[in-house]
Amino acid sequence: VQLQAFGGGLVQAGESQRLSCAASGFTDDDYAIGWFRQAPGKGREGIACFDSRDGNTWYADSVQGRFTVGSDNTEKSVYLQMNSLKPEDTAVYYCAAKPGNLCSSFTMQTIFYTFWGQGTLVTVSS
Repeated sequence: VQLQAFGGGLVQAGESQRLSCAASGFTDDDYAIGWFRQAPGKGREGIACFDSRDGNTWYADSVQGRFTVGSDNTEKSVYLQMNSLKPEDTAVYYCAAKPGNLCSSFTMQTIFYTFWGQGTLVTVSS
């Protein structure tokens, strides 16, 4: 299984940014893709999850209502659409995959995620 996240960059506060996670090597659809972020000096935070089988989603309170996760079937990737960005959203963003399609606050922990892509930096200026 391979994951590759891309789409980061520098944006102004209030603007939008879309990240993509290209995933390959899965033999079935019983997995979930999670988006995590790590701000400077902080731990890795799980912010969104996409259930590849049923399309269910989960969001952390910090991004609920601003971020949307979904599948881009034409590109065979999972995207993270980030709207109304704030300076506190500045972080390195990672996508990861875990066996089993359940997305919940409990399963949104790094220990459950087996495969990780490289991070992509999003910087939000004020």
